[in-house]
Amino acid sequence: MGLGPIELVFIRFPGSQFNGGILPALEDVVDRNIVSIIDCLLVTKTAEGDIELLEIEDLDANPDVQRLQKFIAETNGLISDEDIDEFAWALEPGDSAAALVFEHTWVKPFRDALVGSGGELVANVRIPGMVADEVLAAIAEEN
Repeated sequence: MGLGPIELVFIRFPGSQFNGGILPALEDVVDRNIVSIIDCLLVTKTAEGDIELLEIEDLDANPDVQRLQKFIAETNGLISDEDIDEFAWALEPGDSAAALVFEHTWVKPFRDALVGSGGELVANVRIPGMVADEVLAAIAEEN
C-alpha cells in the first residue's frame, strides 16, 4: 500500500564532531522495523560560511559514516535544496549536520488495518517531545 508517514530531521554536530555515538540507537530502531532511513544528506558549513552538501554514498573514508550507510534503505532525492536552506541557518562555520528522511514503518500495519476496517485518518499532529516536556512542566508548576 505504499510508504508510511515520512519525517525529515536535521541533526547538527557542532565543530563537525560526529563520533558515531548515535549509531547504536539508530541501528536498534531500524533493525526492529520501527523506522527505515530512506534518504540522507550530509551538510557542512565551511569556515567562510558556505554550505557544502555530500551524499552519504560519496563518503567512504570515515568508519562511522560507513556504518551509517548500512542503515539507509535508499537515497531518492527527498531532501530538497529548500529543506537545506531552511535548516542550514542553525549551523555555525565548521559545523556539520545530517539531514535524515525516515519512514515510520511501524505505522504501516496499523494504517492497513485502519483502511481495511473502513476507518479514515482525520488528523495527524506531531508534537516534539521537548515541547510536550515544557507543557507538562508548566502544568506541574500550576498544581
